[in-house]
Amino acid sequence: MFGCQQNLISQTKDLKAILEFLCSESAKLTNCGIYYARQMYFKTGKIPSRAQLHKVLGTENHNLHYKAFYSDTAQQILTTVAESFKSYIGLLKGIGKGTVTQRPRLPNYRQGGLALVTYTGRSVRLKDGLLRFPLGSKVKTWFGLDAFYLPMPTNLDYKAIREYRIIPRNGSFYLELIYKSKDVQVEVDQSNALMIDHGMNNWLTCISNVGTSLIIDGRHLKSINQGYNKRVAFLMEGKTNGYWSKRLERLTENRNRTMRDAVNKAARKVINHCLLNKIGTVVFGWNAGMKNGVNLGSKTNQNFVQIPTGRLKSRIYQLCEQYGIRFVETEESYTSKASFVDLDLLPRVC
Repeated sequence: MFGCQQNLISQTKDLKAILEFLCSESAKLTNCGIYYARQMYFKTGKIPSRAQLHKVLGTENHNLHYKAFYSDTAQQILTTVAESFKSYIGLLKGIGKGTVTQRPRLPNYRQGGLALVTYTGRSVRLKDGLLRFPLGSKVKTWFGLDAFYLPMPTNLDYKAIREYRIIPRNGSFYLELIYKSKDVQVEVDQSNALMIDHGMNNWLTCISNVGTSLIIDGRHLKSINQGYNKRVAFLMEGKTNGYWSKRLERLTENRNRTMRDAVNKAARKVINHCLLNKIGTVVFGWNAGMKNGVNLGSKTNQNFVQIPTGRLKSRIYQLCEQYGIRFVETEESYTSKASFVDLDLLPRVC
């Protein structure tokens, strides 16, 4: 099993310039890969493999954006492009089979900005407590730099890290580390189940078949989200479409950090409740498309859609997998009209 940790990068003036350059080059290289893949698809009906993209943009044409990166890093960026087109073809096949209802869009170009940069574990070296990230040959020629350094997190094992990602977001940069984590052996009984229903004021309402219950309050999170929307509306009043500023960046980043923190804490509370009561099965009620297809009025929609319940569900699933707890996702169209005590059956909507 793999874990993920994000650390905010403390930027000096020089380091910020390097990170901005790399992320802007990543966006440009991504667009080069998308251009080649789109043209190939339009002319032949086929899509390039990741090996083809590496060859065409790297060894054959010596693309300058490709040469700005260490070879492994450039290949990771182009691999992401190849996988996006592969997913597009897979979704088209799903339409033919009837398993996909919404027609996908062909991957399009990035409109400037910054994109993430991915380093494989074998590309990064640990030296004197610092992680050494290599740069491309052209960067060394242009700027006289062959690498930059970031501090190694003290809570992780360097040998367990498989991937490093530099993520630009709202004026900040994050170092995301993907590492291999060990499964935790715990004593749980899979016949003991915790049922979870999500909402707004009560974000999660949990009840088990062993006589325990748990409620995660959602009113504080809803209040933070409402305050964020009011502040954004005030700052954008009278401005043209697409207006953005550093103040809005900071406001959005603070709101997103609060949401991520709430997701992690809520998921941990659910798992700790399961471990304490030896519950081995978690049943989460969820309807496909409930976030993008809901129509509860503009005010309720804002509160319901913008609260990251989907991310919370995914985080609970990850922790369940780590601790050997069975996770079951079930359709919940009529759970509010059915009684567990009265042994009502739950009809399933197709």
